[in-house]
Amino acid sequence: MAATFPITIYHNPACGTSRNTLAMIQAAGYEPRVVEYLKTGWTRDLIASLLRDMDVTARQLMREKGTPAAELGLLNDGGTESAIIDAMLAHPILVNRPIVATPLGVKLCRPSEIVLTLLDRKPESFTKEGGAVVKL
Repeated sequence: MAATFPITIYHNPACGTSRNTLAMIQAAGYEPRVVEYLKTGWTRDLIASLLRDMDVTARQLMREKGTPAAELGLLNDGGTESAIIDAMLAHPILVNRPIVATPLGVKLCRPSEIVLTLLDRKPESFTKEGGAVVKL
């Protein structure tokens, strides 16, 4: 199925939203390519491509909570797009997650239900880790 409907998830297994997103994809019957970006890191070309495909700025994709964004002076007007991308390359945790790419588009899947807009079929049912039932 991956060849006919390829899915890539840029995933952080320590993140509940990321785990739920991956599980939702799998519940729909897909086996996505999982990129643990904290291990692999980012390239400038990949970040630029994702930003373009999502039609967002680096600032919009930057994660603030639990990251060195403040210490690096990236909050408010403190960082240019180039400085934020440089920081994302040096500190992969600065990129918000999970990002999912399918033939239907590329999106930051926060909340995890956003992934459903990127799939050509949905799971029959899905319950999140915390017990919340997702309306499909």
